Amino acid sequence: MRYTGISASYAVDDVPRALAFYRDILGLDVGLVPLGIEGADVPQGMEVRLPDGHRFVVYPSLHYRPAEFTVLSLKTPDIESAVDELIAKGVVFEQYDVPRTDAKGIHRDPRVKPVAWFRDPAGNIIGLHQDSD
Repeated sequence: MRYTGISASYAVDDVPRALAFYRDILGLDVGLVPLGIEGADVPQGMEVRLPDGHRFVVYPSLHYRPAEFTVLSLKTPDIESAVDELIAKGVVFEQYDVPRTDAKGIHRDPRVKPVAWFRDPAGNIIGLHQDSD
């Protein structure tokens, strides 16, 4: 079998609210996109365009339930400043016993790069990983 690419997506309960969060809080390049062919009676979704050229779609779901696992991981060269910046914008980071997170919500283990988790407005878990040493 030959694949021509990949496509990733996950659901939210409110696309306009998700669009505002991903654009205004996370600072990502986002826009509304049709989810079907022109003229089809389908809702709009949100396309997120990442700096590395990857794209994914966030779509509305009538039977939505938040994912209890990481649906998206964002990379940052400085997790400390990224976490501080998001906290200043009102983002609340998850606190876990396993893996253990510190007061800021950052998991620090010398065997892995630092990582922190937070939820989007729909309750999906987003990871934030340090991408450099």
